[in-house]
Amino acid sequence: MSKKNKNIAPEVRADIIRRVKEEGISVSQAAKDHGVADRTIYAWLGKGVEGQPSWSEFARLTRQNRELFEVVGELTVKLSAAQKKN
Repeated sequence: MSKKNKNIAPEVRADIIRRVKEEGISVSQAAKDHGVADRTIYAWLGKGVEGQPSWSEFARLTRQNRELFEVVGELTVKLSAAQKKN
């Protein structure tokens, strides 16, 4: 497959974007799998998205959310243990 953006079929482009967004594969892995430049995929991800977080911002927020859930879980376990002692 050619690395030129115009030579990539729309359904392939949609599949790449879907894999990155829904399956969570990295842009670099998708680029390797499909023979496309990373920057091309980032451009596709950024097209038409206004007022929404960038993909990197979304990834950061997802990671932060997961970390917060872990903290809440730890605090819940500690609180539960403290209540059992009383």
